Amino acid sequence: MGSDKALMEFAGEPLLVRTARLLKPLVSSVTVIGPSGPHRKFGLRIVPDKIRGNRKVAAYQGPLAGIVTALGITSTPWNLILACDLPYLTREWIEMLLARALRSHAQAFVPSTPRGLEPLAAVYRRDAYVPLAEAFRKGVRKVTDALETIPVETFALEDFGGLQCNDQVLKNMNTPEDFESAKEWWSSKEPRKTDVIKDLKPLRQRRSAPRRNK
Repeated sequence: MGSDKALMEFAGEPLLVRTARLLKPLVSSVTVIGPSGPHRKFGLRIVPDKIRGNRKVAAYQGPLAGIVTALGITSTPWNLILACDLPYLTREWIEMLLARALRSHAQAFVPSTPRGLEPLAAVYRRDAYVPLAEAFRKGVRKVTDALETIPVETFALEDFGGLQCNDQVLKNMNTPEDFESAKEWWSSKEPRKTDVIKDLKPLRQRRSAPRRNK
């Protein structure tokens, strides 16, 4: 992309902030795993990559380091882990993911698309830390390779029948063209001012009705 994707402006705010805001009503807490410098100004809890038993984990060693770090510091049994460059995520989709994951007996509940597994939009049990950390110490860096060491339940996006944007909900941004496409998609979803005014008018009428009846 040529720049920090987390800081790219999307729908009027950095994508990292949008993702955190989307999650806050749905989870007990939100933590950013990564270098604190460029992200500290947003007021979010930030934890750099750190894995017990590894004297030092260099920055940007890949998403597996981030997943292991997150599972090493969490106090909750289930943990939603998301990449910061998923502009098509919706609250409805995340709610469905969490509801189904909580019924799973696996250590990871991972979506599957025609592109393969999507481990950066998945839910992990805290006790997956030990096997995933051990895989990292042994030199594994690809998340899907590390997932072979734990019980994983997968599901196809088509299983989320009736939800909009299933075809692209987990599409991330890797190029400036992807970014522009995401912004165009968001613009098409924003209500026009005339629509907002039309929707608010009945609301005002309902609020004024009791006063007329007094």
